Amino acid sequence: MGKRVTVVDYGIGNVYSVCNALSSVGATPALSADPDEIVTAERLILPGVGAFSKAMESLRQRGLEEAVSQFIGSGRPMLGICIGMQVLMESSTEFGEYAGLKHIEGGVEKIPTYNKNGDKVKVPHIGWAEVRPTRDFRDGLLSELNSKEDSYFYFVHSFMCKPKNSNHLLATTTYRGLDITAAIGRDNIIGLQFHPERSGPAGLRLLSRFSGTFR
Repeated sequence: MGKRVTVVDYGIGNVYSVCNALSSVGATPALSADPDEIVTAERLILPGVGAFSKAMESLRQRGLEEAVSQFIGSGRPMLGICIGMQVLMESSTEFGEYAGLKHIEGGVEKIPTYNKNGDKVKVPHIGWAEVRPTRDFRDGLLSELNSKEDSYFYFVHSFMCKPKNSNHLLATTTYRGLDITAAIGRDNIIGLQFHPERSGPAGLRLLSRFSGTFR
């Protein structure tokens, strides 16, 4: 049996794709909406697609907002994917002003519809893009990004994270002349704007590193 990874089931996004990807790398996914199971998990993934406000509402309605925050406070490995990354921020301006989990300083803003050259930018950002690390990750989860051959991942989003502290910005990508946050992190938290579960071998290796099954 592979190492157990708890995936938060809060009614947002394609959680089964994440679970299937974890199984394929030898981990044992445990889909859970139980606050007690989430607080005591060995490793936790908060996935999600859709709107920030809906994600936060779903976490609160299921009593999972505090559970996720308690888990983060434990120091054990935490991974947020797409909306699961964005809700780690302090707030979002998607369809209004909404508070997030507030574990990373900064907010979530709409991808601009024009770049610095005045060229119109198509939103949402959908497709494969090169992810560039902001520093040399010699080991750990993001060491995959050091390889030019394995640095392309799949994105689908209309909003982007803007961390206040540059130390929390782990990786970026460029979309039609715009610099966009691709990964954030602090202490035991890492958030990915892209979808590793939909990013082929490189994404699976990343999930394998997080799960502790990488060889």
